[in-house]
Amino acid sequence: MSFESDFAAHYARPALEGKIVAALEAAGKDPERLSFEDLAPVDEFHVGGRQATVDLADRLGLAPGMALLDIGCGLGGASRYFAERRQCRVTAIDLAPDFVRTAEALAERVGLGGRIDYREASATALPFAPTSFDRVTCMHVGMNIADKPGLFAGIRRVLKPGGRLGIYDVMRTADGAIAYPVPWASIETTSFVSSPAEYRAAAEAAGFTLISERDRRDFGLAYFRDLQARTAAEGVSPLGLHIPMGQTAVRQMVNIFTNIQRGVVSPVEMVFGVVGA
Repeated sequence: MSFESDFAAHYARPALEGKIVAALEAAGKDPERLSFEDLAPVDEFHVGGRQATVDLADRLGLAPGMALLDIGCGLGGASRYFAERRQCRVTAIDLAPDFVRTAEALAERVGLGGRIDYREASATALPFAPTSFDRVTCMHVGMNIADKPGLFAGIRRVLKPGGRLGIYDVMRTADGAIAYPVPWASIETTSFVSSPAEYRAAAEAAGFTLISERDRRDFGLAYFRDLQARTAAEGVSPLGLHIPMGQTAVRQMVNIFTNIQRGVVSPVEMVFGVVGA
């Protein structure tokens, strides 16, 4: 199989909106009367969930009216938070059609359909004019992208002078085998986990300067331990990350926790600015 077919197979989720609606009903929610907060257990598809999104938004200094590009939006949880709570003008892209369609449908259900522009597009071929955005976010995206220099160069092109880029990715922090499947890849051939040093080098080459960086290993481990404790006490919630993660959800969660615990990978947050801006 090619990378494209492997990637498509990993992220294929037929009838995803219907599954989420059924889970909402099972959780006691009315799918016709939802707030964007009702979706938080299922649509924040990254280590740390909503809190990780809030933390990155704070680091980026998001303000009302800013034009923000959310690359690799998944089900759109972060993009809806940026639009609703930070009052940004959000454009959100993803390469997985099932996720883009569902993100758009969920935004409509919570009254944000007219405030977020969802598109199926590639992170390394951004279909936007130069200097289109004040801020760009990439949350758990780089692990699927081999061409990190191309990623950063494209983002640099679409950022305005004085713009900022927020990265929150799982990065390699030590030698050792990564156990698969994990949330971003079923097999090693579709996984491109890089070190923080590789990110910094690619960003610098594209014209960025590092503003802040922090390893969020402890935060990530606490997130998974809390999830395990709640599941043990309450059972598996009808509405949760097992829906977008698919049939191997349990194994993916065990593996990502174990990989982080072993120190082979870690969730790392980076904020970059445009050199000279």
